[in-house]
Amino acid sequence: MADVRWRDGETGRSVFLREGLLAETPALLAHEGWDPYELLTTERARGKSPALVDGAGRVHLIPQGQVPDVAAAVIDDVGSDRLVAFGGGRVIDAAKAIAAVRGGAVAAIPTTLSGAEMTAIHRLPAGHEGIAGVRPALVIADPAPMTSLPEPQLRATALNALAHGADCLYTPLADELSRSAALAGAHRIARELDAGPDRRSRSELAFGAILCGQAIDAAGLAIHHVISQSTVRVCDTPHAETNAALLPVVMDEMRSRAPEQIERLAAALDCEPEEIRARIEALGGGRRGLSELGASDDCREPLIETALARPELEAMTPGEVTRADVERILAEAW
Repeated sequence: MADVRWRDGETGRSVFLREGLLAETPALLAHEGWDPYELLTTERARGKSPALVDGAGRVHLIPQGQVPDVAAAVIDDVGSDRLVAFGGGRVIDAAKAIAAVRGGAVAAIPTTLSGAEMTAIHRLPAGHEGIAGVRPALVIADPAPMTSLPEPQLRATALNALAHGADCLYTPLADELSRSAALAGAHRIARELDAGPDRRSRSELAFGAILCGQAIDAAGLAIHHVISQSTVRVCDTPHAETNAALLPVVMDEMRSRAPEQIERLAAALDCEPEEIRARIEALGGGRRGLSELGASDDCREPLIETALARPELEAMTPGEVTRADVERILAEAW
């Protein structure tokens, strides 16, 4: 079982990963200087740690919606510069957005494999664009809540984590350290999804997600995340499932654009490069198209325009990316 204790001297971040860690979280927060704090969470998550709720100066429930909107909904009620985010990517990203606007620091306690706890990548409330992102200063990762979703949703969030490692392999910012983390994370995710619910190491699956999150934080995002994020924003599709639907198609596209890196990714996933699309679909539990996730034909054109306007599409992706390329990827994933 993974037992990670890592203090990053460059950023000052501390990362802890261990089974049963959630029960120790209030004491660990106090030991790390997070007392007092305000808690951002959801109704579903708050019941998993009453002691964490009881120790908070205030508790802010994060509503459904996109990060800029949910962050704006609670930002005026937040009074502390010490924010503890206990939830999935939406909760953690909202805490990061509030800290970016208001100043302060974030401790992240993830309940999914979103990887948000490892990155300074997040959106901001309207009117605050251009502010630098905030990376959580403290990460407390217990594999049990991180892998507690039902199997179909768990596989979707695992592919979301896998996408972090896959998409950052070929950016101009990637180096051997970031690529090694991404490939090690991808290997763990694939191995534990293959094992199935009864034989799976939840700590290894969680560790894989953290490694992939660390990799994309270092190397940045490219074509997959540009299209996935644009789809979620424009078509209002669910985040993890959208990543899972697009990842097999985009990685197949990247075989000709970044053959060396896709060959390394395929080896980490225990398949041949030409099998990578089918392999990723199988890891996710089978193919699921964007239309099944609620994307309508009416949103396709504005989605394409949104994706083409993102600078990362060209700056971070090998080879020229044309409108026809984006149209083809979406058509195959629809």
